[in-house]
Amino acid sequence: MGGTPELKLYNTLTREKSVFAPIDPNNVRMYVCGPTVYDFAHIGNARPVIVFDVLFRLLRHLYGENHVTYARNITDVDDKINARALRDHPGLPLNEAIRAVTEKTETQFHADVAELGCLEPNVEPRATDNIEEMIEIIEKLISNGHAYVASGEVLFDTKSMADYGQLSKRPLDEQQAGARVAVDAHKKNPGDFVLWKLSGHNEPGWESPWGRGRPGWHIECSAMSRRYLGDIFDIHGGGLDLIFPHHENEIAQSRCAHGTEVMANVWMHNGFVQVEGRKMSKSEGNFVTIHDLLHTETFGGRKWPGAVLRLAMLMTHYREPIDFSIKRLEEAERLLAKWPATEPGDARPDEAVMNALADDLNTVAAVQALHALAQAAHTDAAIGATFAATALLLGVLPKKAEIDEAVAAAVDALVAMRLEMLKAKNFAEADKIRDELTAKGIQLKDGKDAATGERVTTWEVKR
Repeated sequence: MGGTPELKLYNTLTREKSVFAPIDPNNVRMYVCGPTVYDFAHIGNARPVIVFDVLFRLLRHLYGENHVTYARNITDVDDKINARALRDHPGLPLNEAIRAVTEKTETQFHADVAELGCLEPNVEPRATDNIEEMIEIIEKLISNGHAYVASGEVLFDTKSMADYGQLSKRPLDEQQAGARVAVDAHKKNPGDFVLWKLSGHNEPGWESPWGRGRPGWHIECSAMSRRYLGDIFDIHGGGLDLIFPHHENEIAQSRCAHGTEVMANVWMHNGFVQVEGRKMSKSEGNFVTIHDLLHTETFGGRKWPGAVLRLAMLMTHYREPIDFSIKRLEEAERLLAKWPATEPGDARPDEAVMNALADDLNTVAAVQALHALAQAAHTDAAIGATFAATALLLGVLPKKAEIDEAVAAAVDALVAMRLEMLKAKNFAEADKIRDELTAKGIQLKDGKDAATGERVTTWEVKR
């Protein structure tokens, strides 16, 4: 990788930022927890998709497109899915109702994240296609003395693992002492969690050595990551809310089943998303889906282009909490409007941006460096190509059509203001507005209305 910066990543497992050293540079492997497809993805779901898409792009640039394997799962068996299927399709057999819910929401998810500029992962396994792998891991855990059967359920024995809790740094005795939920009588320990549970007649189920049932949530990711990435892989990602219990329990299952010291070498977690300064929830009235932001006028009274949503996310470091607001979107929109829609050609990404991304995905510094590059790109074709190659790496290369949509209202307002300045013979201000729009890649054309003879101005994005 001569000439490229040394990639450093913050590891939740060690609480340190360190140099990333892949197990196999010819096959760098990353797993990220994907959506549970019972409802349209909200803006909080968008954050890990965007964050780890940037990391995916960076790894492909550093190690080669064909030397990175990115797996992001689809959870299509879950109690929330069952409830939504029964609610929305009461007349259908359960399996058909579940399929109707999951196929619709999965299709919408793919459409939404594509509009956010995200590449498709190399592998996108569905939980229901990996039931055999889950059963195999559960059988290993039972035979290794790390799981037991009780009241029709298979549970993981947390006390059987000496260092359980190392990711969240929550010792088992503290978890038990601080527990404020009722403990099921059949559990050996309060922290024990379900690997397999029996299914009722109105629930999906698969045959297993323990009866017709369905998997617990955590075992799904252990099975899918192992199938496609191996017993130990390089990077596991997800939201901060998944550290405990989901990722903690993934580690427990995988390590105890396979006898490994780790499940993944690096654990990365993005921060929480608030909406307009408050925790997002339906009761707060600030629950916003990606689809609504893109296609309806429910947030700020207008639709928002995917490029604007993506850039707004990248303007905060991935580990920091983000306040997703109209003000932040407008800021991202103004920034995009100043960037040229150039072509990368054979140019390579800018060194300052690469250095920022290599420092634990510092997209804040990367966007700042990219914006500085954009200003010079308007007058220098070579810099324009470098800008395009760099923006492409971040997934924020401006598209002319998106720029048109994003700034049309603002341009119309400036054009109207310029006409007023010309009427008032304030030519200096009128020229200033024209120059400002020209710098943004907007070309004005003055003419006369055929009927009234009055001055009219049209505009277009310079090609």
